[in-house]
Amino acid sequence: MPSYDAFENLRQQFKATLHDSVWLGSGIQLAAWSNKHDRVTLQSNHHTLSLYVADGYECYQKTPRGWRNGGGPDHFCLMPKDSLYSWDIRDDLSFVHLYCTDEHLRHLAEQIWDRSPASIQIDEHIFGRDEHITLLYRQFLLNCRWQDTSNHLQLSSATMLLMTHLVRNYTQLQWQPPPVRGGLAPSVLKRIREYIDANLSRPLLLADLAAQAGLSEYHFARMFKQSTQFAPHQYVLHQRLEHAERLLRCSALSLQDIALECGFSSASHFSNRFRLFYGQSPSSLRENR
Repeated sequence: MPSYDAFENLRQQFKATLHDSVWLGSGIQLAAWSNKHDRVTLQSNHHTLSLYVADGYECYQKTPRGWRNGGGPDHFCLMPKDSLYSWDIRDDLSFVHLYCTDEHLRHLAEQIWDRSPASIQIDEHIFGRDEHITLLYRQFLLNCRWQDTSNHLQLSSATMLLMTHLVRNYTQLQWQPPPVRGGLAPSVLKRIREYIDANLSRPLLLADLAAQAGLSEYHFARMFKQSTQFAPHQYVLHQRLEHAERLLRCSALSLQDIALECGFSSASHFSNRFRLFYGQSPSSLRENR
């Protein structure tokens, strides 16, 4: 895995508290932090997209004209690599970072446009607002437990969508998007479904499914949804819960064993998901079978 300067410096040199972290796909990392009453200076070998989750009103950035603020919940900072940033955090701040490299963005650009850019220039934004970034962070990245491997497909899919948005809207690349392709060939879709059903117990990433189809993650996600009307992570969750329902009706396995066989890290997480989907707990379904 790559080493990200911002992550290591925040963890080792400043007062920031790390609450959670997860590696996804080809080495992209998410990290959830909080900080208070700290002076932070960072210069990174990578790009950082930061979203303020809570507070942040008293977070100041050093500029040639002095310290300025403008933060708050759902404000974002996009910090290109090699740029120097100094922050004065005068009150509570909770934030989430996404770390990625030029190589990640260039690879994604190649997937989107089937062309390789000579370079990628990320636009700096400090204390910005973008509803699409907020939606992806809040609905898909922050709305699940990162350490539960059954959520990693959702996390990797949302991260890909978030980085696609950055490449299209915050770089110098202004190429026209390619036309939407059709869905997956029936034989490919059958192979993907069989692969998912055979691997429900283990973590699945978007890259795993795309590899089975012989496609890039970007094109696979679009074509899979065209074929099934489901995003890949929605389809996999649906299959896991249907498999769990069958086991509850037809086996004597414990809830913990069913959770593990269906790719959930704990019986409690499985029960919460099951109740949201079926409107009753796994125990209630088993009692009424």
